[in-house]
Amino acid sequence: MSDPFKPYVPDEKIIPELTWAPVVVGCLLGIVFGASSLYLALKVGMTVSASIPVAVLSITLFRLFTKTFGMRSATILENNITQTTGSAGESIAFGVAVTMPALLILGYDMELGRIMVAAVLGGLLGILMMIPLRYALVVKTHGQLKFPEGTACAKVLIAGEEGGTTAKAVFFGLFVGFFYKFLNVGLKLWYDVPEKIITWYKGSSIAAEVSPELLGVGYIIGPRVAAITCAGGILSSWVLGPAIVLFGEGLTTPLFPATKLISQMSVHEVWRNYVLYIGAGAVAAGGLFSLLQSLPTIIHSARAGLSGVAKAGLGKGTRRTERDISMKVVLGGSLLLVILIWLYPPLKMNFIGALLIVVLGFLFVTVSSRITGEIGSSSNPVSGMTVATLLATSLIFLGLGWIGPEYRVAALCVAAVACVAISNGGTTAQDLKAGFLVGATPKAQQIAILCGALTSAIVIGFTLEVLNTASTVYSKKAIPGEVHVPSVENLTKMEKVGGPESATDTNLYHVLQLPETPKEGPLSKLLPGKYLVDNSGKVQYLVDPGINGILKTRDDGSSVQKYEAPKARLMSLIIDGILAQKLPWGLVLLGVAIAIVCEMCAVSALPFAVGVYLPLSTTMPLLIGGMIRLYVDKARARKNKREEETDSSPGVLFSSGLIAGGAITGIALAILSIKEGWISSIDLSGLMPAVSTNNWTAVISFAVLGLLLAGVGRGKLNKA
Repeated sequence: MSDPFKPYVPDEKIIPELTWAPVVVGCLLGIVFGASSLYLALKVGMTVSASIPVAVLSITLFRLFTKTFGMRSATILENNITQTTGSAGESIAFGVAVTMPALLILGYDMELGRIMVAAVLGGLLGILMMIPLRYALVVKTHGQLKFPEGTACAKVLIAGEEGGTTAKAVFFGLFVGFFYKFLNVGLKLWYDVPEKIITWYKGSSIAAEVSPELLGVGYIIGPRVAAITCAGGILSSWVLGPAIVLFGEGLTTPLFPATKLISQMSVHEVWRNYVLYIGAGAVAAGGLFSLLQSLPTIIHSARAGLSGVAKAGLGKGTRRTERDISMKVVLGGSLLLVILIWLYPPLKMNFIGALLIVVLGFLFVTVSSRITGEIGSSSNPVSGMTVATLLATSLIFLGLGWIGPEYRVAALCVAAVACVAISNGGTTAQDLKAGFLVGATPKAQQIAILCGALTSAIVIGFTLEVLNTASTVYSKKAIPGEVHVPSVENLTKMEKVGGPESATDTNLYHVLQLPETPKEGPLSKLLPGKYLVDNSGKVQYLVDPGINGILKTRDDGSSVQKYEAPKARLMSLIIDGILAQKLPWGLVLLGVAIAIVCEMCAVSALPFAVGVYLPLSTTMPLLIGGMIRLYVDKARARKNKREEETDSSPGVLFSSGLIAGGAITGIALAILSIKEGWISSIDLSGLMPAVSTNNWTAVISFAVLGLLLAGVGRGKLNKA
């Protein structure tokens, strides 16, 4: 019989742990990394783990507080509380970003209250569902389940306690990312997406979004995944787009689902009207393949997790490291959350939906927690489990004849709450494993992550609303001539023009939600979407959302950044396909076939499919970051006989800082752009137009950033 595990801090040793300072700092760091993760998920459909950067920042910040204000030094358990509290933001951001924007794609408003409630309820429910599983998944299986990120985080905390870890790389990356993004997107000193249209190869272009956050993501995910994702982008931009133009430019009538001739379309319009659906089909199939590949693990995880619930202890242990939140609190809190989910009006939930959240949520939280223990959170198929939840919900609703608009919203809300719970459940398991290794009190960690989940969920709702509002375009030019609504009195909802356009128009308009284009009548000229109508019935504005919108310029010619939200498109695809039955299935099935070919060639279909869905400009910087990681790994292997960087190496920490700094700047600029004139007042592109409008300025600036990342990764700049 093996000796019992002995944590870094012995069970009998009592030191400060759940104090106010670590919880507050953790909440603030969780908000920062949650907002940056949301920004990232809307752009590329993925996030990176925040636990290690938060742990490193916690260690350094508390050391700084000690030197500056003479505060008591933080203990290792207090630093663990900070990283536990702060880690909730990233997982909640992912769950919100892959589900709630689908409402916009389906033609509905997201509504701030709906986003916040789904995030809060899902985040808290995921934590409460994980608590009974702690003994079975963290304690009993110690030595079997590795929990890669949780173990690495514990090593960082122990190294910090012994004086071996600083956060210079993270802070340096955050500063560089913030400064670079502000010069680029704020002052507009160079293009953020340099692009060259290939005139001799119609329908194609070469482009790259020179953003620090995408470079950092490419470095962290590594060369293989980055290359596979970019390969999907090359297929969509250099194969599918040109093929559609080649075979379709001679058509004299629009080809469904477009309402415009292919010969009259720009490269982006071809991608938006056709390639986008192919990519969505590939992402849907890739998500299902990911789920099927994990099915044996899922079944095994569910059995092992559920069988261990009875042995959980749950507050009955007398030893400090065995104490959990009371089972009465877990059951009572879970029941209260489910009742709130059922009764809260904006969620449009019914009893069946609430029941599905409980059953599927607990099953997949169990699975998510165990998979996190086996292969880590980065490989956890949260999207696949969310797809399975949405498929099951939509099919049940279809069988019951529930296909109206309110049921589409309800089905998506089921998936949203479940997705946040699944994502946060895995993160909670990872944090509890780190706490188990350093000798934390489980109850203290559970209280801390509940606080982090609550604060992050509230702020993430505002962040999503701000990003969408700032990039929403109110356009009169997009209306094809004069269009009148036959019965304006039936439009009961009223709304004013928002964004910069509100400065010249303060009128109140009726809101027309058009889920699909009518086959005949005056509205047959309009694309599906949201419109503002005056009292006479005349359609005045198209309200093009910031997330998955089609207009990248306002009527005054100013550019607007849009967010593609690839995973949210997948959710809308499922709901539309099952409940509304109005998809261009030919294009969707092409994407499914592409995913099948990838799997048959032993290439992971999901990252390739995400690349097909996203523009090449988004996947190209991922490839560049991945290639820099390959170079650094080979250089370090030659020098130190090490094969690759770890999660706490300088290059990875610097990349985490780039992601946070770039994303925070993007969010700050989005807030400024809501008010007319604020962004234009800091626009310096007119001072040196020959430089700021030259593609080579952007390429050289991005190359300098890449060289800086390579230098930090190799350790050349660490002393400096």
